Amino acid sequence: MNCTEPDYPEALLQIYDPPALLYVRGDTKLLNAPSISIVGTRRPTIYGTQIAERMGRDLARRGLLIVSGLARGVDALAHTGATAAGGRAIGVLGTGIDVCYPKENRKLFDKVLETGAIISELPTGSHPAPENFPVRNRIIAGMPLGVLIVEGKQYSGSLITARLAMEFGREVFGIPGNITQEVSFAPNQLIKQGAKLATSAEDVIEELPTPVRAALVQAEEVQSEQLNFMAADGLTPTAKRIYELLSMEAPRHIDDLVETTGLNSSEVLATLFELEMKGIIRQLPGKQFAKVLL
Repeated sequence: MNCTEPDYPEALLQIYDPPALLYVRGDTKLLNAPSISIVGTRRPTIYGTQIAERMGRDLARRGLLIVSGLARGVDALAHTGATAAGGRAIGVLGTGIDVCYPKENRKLFDKVLETGAIISELPTGSHPAPENFPVRNRIIAGMPLGVLIVEGKQYSGSLITARLAMEFGREVFGIPGNITQEVSFAPNQLIKQGAKLATSAEDVIEELPTPVRAALVQAEEVQSEQLNFMAADGLTPTAKRIYELLSMEAPRHIDDLVETTGLNSSEVLATLFELEMKGIIRQLPGKQFAKVLL
């Protein structure tokens, strides 16, 4: 599509060098939906891995599209979190839209395409080249409402993307990192320079324009009611009780559930097994249990 077509991302028209042409696979109407970019290093720490997926998941669950480059590391993790939550994502490629790079992201590439979109300004058949990716980053910086940096080194592409976002007048968010880790430089430096420190999806959402924020809250309330109803539908009273005691973020030990419910351990174990078979909870190491993302 060219920059005069109605589905062309309006936000890109505000930057100093918008792509004259965009090649798109998927739902073109999503290109103007409220979105957030999540970017970072290709080699995240364990902490960065957990945070990237969590932020992708939590922001997608609240109705934001997750934009990233479908690269290794933080990009892929953010998109994985978004698609696992039933949310939508947009992959901005440094190749043609028919070329999956890196190849190991093929399943994720297809998953993003199912409900979201893949875009590039490069013609079909274009293969990865080092010069493509810095140019691609201006789309990642310019199309969304803001950019969230999870981890990145001093001279990283994610830091360049964040600085482009600042130039474009977009919100910039940084996940605070361990000061002894090289990959913490980019977010920590950006926070010192005025980026919003983000430790949760709420930190991002509260900085968005009021109409967008109001729409997201309304959508989240409806979705939350629907998910809770569907998850609890058909459960026995005991199973419903135990399910409601669990959460995704804070796993609970079986002994804690026995004490809280007043049931004996055999009843709790049988009920947990029932909930696991339904696919709505999971067991973690050390006899810990948590809800799964529906």
